[in-house]
Amino acid sequence: MSRVLAAANTRLIRLDRPPRPKRRRGARVRQVRVLNLDTGQELAAQAGVADNLWTRGRGLLGRRGLSEGEGLVIEHCKQVHMFFMAFPLDVIHVKRLSKEEGRVTRVVPDLRPYRLGPLVWQSDYVLELPVGTAARSGTEVGHRVRLSPLAAR
Repeated sequence: MSRVLAAANTRLIRLDRPPRPKRRRGARVRQVRVLNLDTGQELAAQAGVADNLWTRGRGLLGRRGLSEGEGLVIEHCKQVHMFFMAFPLDVIHVKRLSKEEGRVTRVVPDLRPYRLGPLVWQSDYVLELPVGTAARSGTEVGHRVRLSPLAAR
């Protein structure tokens, strides 16, 4: 039987186990600015980067929409699904050329909820943007995009 010590604030502390680590809630997601270098148009003023298992799996699930200038970059992604999504997206597949630059390999405008996007083998990451962003910026296959880190706040 384990020993238990009663603390002054009436909390019980087990002496035979190490304390549990505190959970990090609301972990900060790295933010970048996305720019189309061929047209000079900004695709997203502020896009989150989903680069780990949790953020990639979560994506934009649970959100009601994206404001103009927002987006999400999903690293190591060749295909997206829209199951359980509440709003459509423009999806841009990008092949990485360097740490910050890439080349557009496919543009999927207006991907509707409960659909499966195409599998793009030449894709290293995907940009998820509000509907109409790709057309408004003139983004096409072959264009170069740059991910610029935002200054820390």
